[in-house]
Amino acid sequence: MIIDTLANAEKYIGVHPLFAQAFQYIKSTDLATIEVGKYEIADGLKAIVSDKPGMSAEESEAKFECHNNNIDIQVCIRGTEHIGWKTRNECKDQKGEYNPEKDVLFYNDKPTMQFTLNDNQFVVFFPEDVHAPMIGEGNIKKMVVKVRK
Repeated sequence: MIIDTLANAEKYIGVHPLFAQAFQYIKSTDLATIEVGKYEIADGLKAIVSDKPGMSAEESEAKFECHNNNIDIQVCIRGTEHIGWKTRNECKDQKGEYNPEKDVLFYNDKPTMQFTLNDNQFVVFFPEDVHAPMIGEGNIKKMVVKVRK
């Protein structure tokens, strides 16, 4: 997991071959005015923009998730978003089967830590990062860039 501000995004472009293009897209997009929806960026890169009310920790943890084939770059555009996290190798209580169509696997485990993102901050979740996002009050506008691993 990586947590930082968009001002420092250049530091991470060497982490994955598609990160340079992903962060270039994020930084060249007017995040304040981008509409809610799904955007195809390039082969192996897509963005999902949402603007909706935050959830309680219990609601979010009910969908404590990770991905096998994608890395998430989650950018907080507006609001205060709390996110629960736990490393996948410590999760013991799998909830259902892996869904390859949606590239998602859920766990009944609880996060071992929680952190906060504010405007123009981002987190990178790798397949080993189980996360419970969108915890907060009021609307949270965010962009999730899906990077095929």
